[in-house]
Amino acid sequence: MESSFFSVHKKDSGYFSSIFRDSMYHIFLFTGKGKIVVDFTDYDFDGKTIFFSTPFQNIQILSEEKISVDVLDFHGDFYCIEFHKNEVACNGLLFNNIYLFPHFTLNQEVFNDLLNYFKKIQAIDLKEEFSGSILQSYLQLILAISSKEKNKILPDKELLKDDFNSLKTFQNLVEEYFLTEKNVSFYADLLNVTSNTLSKKIKSRFNKTPSQIIQERVILEAKKQIHLTRKSFKEIANELNFNDEFHFSKYFKKYTGISPTQFRKEGGISIVADLYK
Repeated sequence: MESSFFSVHKKDSGYFSSIFRDSMYHIFLFTGKGKIVVDFTDYDFDGKTIFFSTPFQNIQILSEEKISVDVLDFHGDFYCIEFHKNEVACNGLLFNNIYLFPHFTLNQEVFNDLLNYFKKIQAIDLKEEFSGSILQSYLQLILAISSKEKNKILPDKELLKDDFNSLKTFQNLVEEYFLTEKNVSFYADLLNVTSNTLSKKIKSRFNKTPSQIIQERVILEAKKQIHLTRKSFKEIANELNFNDEFHFSKYFKKYTGISPTQFRKEGGISIVADLYK
């Protein structure tokens, strides 16, 4: 096992004050008050916080105070969240969901428990036999505990109480049409509201505009296709309804900062790509 595929380390919050991205999944633990920026969307935090990010998301952790950040990094080749989805339901809950907040507050006990697992991981000798299996077990435990905690605070019930009941409908429409319809006006027309009204309501609930949500959904699907399949970029561009491979590559790089080629090279192709051949 390569240590570069899995690590736990500590950073000062200043390290993440500039835009940071790489090919790893990340779990951050920290205490303080400030702002997390994920793909240029702002989220406030206050207290004992856990935050999750996926490969090549553009992230920042901003705070007026100096914060110590414990970070767990893992590569998809070390632990594929899609392959292990039946064991730990973190994909779509902790990672890869454009509608859910990427962070949440933990109580003292859970925060300390997770921090303790981080320390246990650091104490493992990577040269010892079965160290890789032990690390995966600890990671699964951290993901399972985190999934359980986040599941307690999902906003679905709040959505039902919202005075704009079409918020959930908007999500469903995006999931149905994002491959072919990328204009906000299309969704506003289906919901019988103006684009401006839709934008205000979506922004107040999700902290991002309808356009951002549509773009993020396209990019999320592109990342899945690049990482979870062996399809050519031409095939992926066609499935995502881009005019050609060049247009797709330009769109992908605009919102991620890297090309599809670099994303596949550094992120790798998942074991899932060969499961059903």
